Amino acid sequence: MISRDQKRWQMAAHVVLAVSSALALLPFILLVIISFTDDKTAIENGYSYLPAKWSTGAYEYLLQSADKFVRAYGMTILVTLIGTTVCVIITSMLAYMLSKRSLPGVKVLNFIVVFTMLFNGGLVPTYMIYTTVFHIKNTIWGLIVPNLMMSAFMIMLVRNYFEHSIPEELYESARIDGAGEFCIFFKIVIPLSVPILATVGLMTGISYWNDWQNGLYYLAKDKGGHLYTIQNILNEINTNIAFLASYNAGGVSSADLPTATARMAIAVIGILPIIVIYPFFQKYFAKGLVMGAVKG
Repeated sequence: MISRDQKRWQMAAHVVLAVSSALALLPFILLVIISFTDDKTAIENGYSYLPAKWSTGAYEYLLQSADKFVRAYGMTILVTLIGTTVCVIITSMLAYMLSKRSLPGVKVLNFIVVFTMLFNGGLVPTYMIYTTVFHIKNTIWGLIVPNLMMSAFMIMLVRNYFEHSIPEELYESARIDGAGEFCIFFKIVIPLSVPILATVGLMTGISYWNDWQNGLYYLAKDKGGHLYTIQNILNEINTNIAFLASYNAGGVSSADLPTATARMAIAVIGILPIIVIYPFFQKYFAKGLVMGAVKG
């Protein structure tokens, strides 16, 4: 039987959560509304949930580059799938090794991984190594490789999950039955680690989807432009709009360009797929973070 005080606390919690959800949702709603607002109206009257004049001019302007968008979306999906899959495999395997406290040298390896959370080689040395040693410039690997081992935090998260959420007795019984480490990892650890792996996959996938810096650093427009992801295309269009509006280049009147609303339309196009996918992973996200953050 729920007491009156518990009901009050539940009601207060529901109100707080409802308000918090609204505060998180309202900016995105405003973003979508602005993208369908007439550009002149948005500039003259400012942003509003009830614009005086609606328009699809921003999306019509972006549709002029529809072929680029289709190719860029395909490249983004490909890079996100490959990068996320490989990153989850590498992260989980390294975390499994680091979770074995009895392994010789594991303390040194743990220190090396944690050390990268505090210090890194910097942009210039990283760029030189990737371009002169690994030769990933103007290739699809320039969009995948730099992000594969960039998150020591996720490695520690998965390691803690392996240590404290999977009973040691399972490992021991599997070894008694003659199972090797690879068999234990793929047949016991992976099936029991769906929440944390889904969490890592979601965070990594969002990172790959939203990444534009790798395309900026490792893809030249004349040689690697065909490998541009959606974020690189949107950034290019945004830059072109700003240039045309500022300098009236090519005889295009700035009055004909949806400068303010086009930026909002670009943001909607970039974020929409993540919003569609996120609910399917949400049930694993909180559980994976909580269980993976347990300290021994």
